[in-house]
Amino acid sequence: MFIIINIIGLLLFVGLAVLCSKNRKDIKWYSIGTMLVVNLVVSWLLTGFPIGRDIVLGAANGFNALVQVAYTGIAFALPSLVHVKQMDFVVSVLLPILMIIPLFDILTYIGVLPWIIKWIGRGLAKVTGQPKFESFFAVEMMFLGNTEALAISGIQLKQMNKQRNLTLAMMSMSCVTASIVGAYTQLMPGQFVLTAIPVNVINAIIITNILNPVVVPVEEDTIATMSAESGENGKEPFFSFLGDSILGAGKLVLIITANVIAFVALAALVDKLLGTVNPWLSLEHILGIIMFPFAWLMGLNTADAFQFAQYMGTKLVTNEFVVMGQITNSVKDLAPHYQAVLTVFLTSFANFSTVGMIIGAFKGLVNHEKNEYIAKNVGFMLLSGVLVSLLSAATVGLFIW
Repeated sequence: MFIIINIIGLLLFVGLAVLCSKNRKDIKWYSIGTMLVVNLVVSWLLTGFPIGRDIVLGAANGFNALVQVAYTGIAFALPSLVHVKQMDFVVSVLLPILMIIPLFDILTYIGVLPWIIKWIGRGLAKVTGQPKFESFFAVEMMFLGNTEALAISGIQLKQMNKQRNLTLAMMSMSCVTASIVGAYTQLMPGQFVLTAIPVNVINAIIITNILNPVVVPVEEDTIATMSAESGENGKEPFFSFLGDSILGAGKLVLIITANVIAFVALAALVDKLLGTVNPWLSLEHILGIIMFPFAWLMGLNTADAFQFAQYMGTKLVTNEFVVMGQITNSVKDLAPHYQAVLTVFLTSFANFSTVGMIIGAFKGLVNHEKNEYIAKNVGFMLLSGVLVSLLSAATVGLFIW
């Protein structure tokens, strides 16, 4: 019976996305159906065969090595903040941007990155039925993280319309960063963490292209290059360009930091005000009650579903590490299906503070019109992140009982 509820839940999550779609008539149903089938196959392979998890882990290790190189530069300037048991969020997640953005800008400057995006995006687009850059971005964000993936896509974002920018903002709610995958696997069952990463990528494409379907003409399905950005005056001299890239990265770090602090503090203020009405009241508890039906649709009994819903609410208001830290000593005692759906749901950055990070990133990358459009669609960003997490958990849960 529970597996039937799980299947119904999966279908209802897709149905909710359709109900909330901005433009249902432009949804590419053949593409959506193809990706749903691909996701089921990927989930089956990653939960049933070690080679699938090894491939994901190898890619994560590669990106993590890049972040570790960035830490070398940070440690030179701020050794007291790096050589510690647990680095602060700004140091571990945001400061590596100071190296990653210039590196990828250099690859764009010499034409390497546009070539990679063109061919990988073309291959993925044939499978997903989506534009080349959006298809490539889904894989890019899988390990680089939302702010890093957006930051290195600045030239492309400037050339894309605001509707496509919103698609990338919505997709960015469902990523992780390679540098913390290892931390995830220390706190939660590693096989489900590694399974969640590629499953989230495919579901991010599915959900965003149901919620925000955008018709992209062939002539607009292009990959931005440095020459296109430079205009008729030709390329900017390399070291002048590199200096601008580094300064731009620094500004972006400050903008994102300010937005994250403000969003988290405002959420805490709301909790404080609710607590004056009733000590039990909090955003976590309210969201936990709202999320109960969705938790039950994962194929859980009532008691487990209620507990899961509370974890979901806590994760959305705070972050995944808060919940992981609470349950790391008890998660292995849970039933396999509950372990799987809980771990997969937690393995993403979908929470309120991530909205601040993404809005901050766009403020430093695109013009006022596009940034305003992103800000007006915060509800769609949150809905996208939650639905991707639900759909991923339900998909993986089908294979673990």
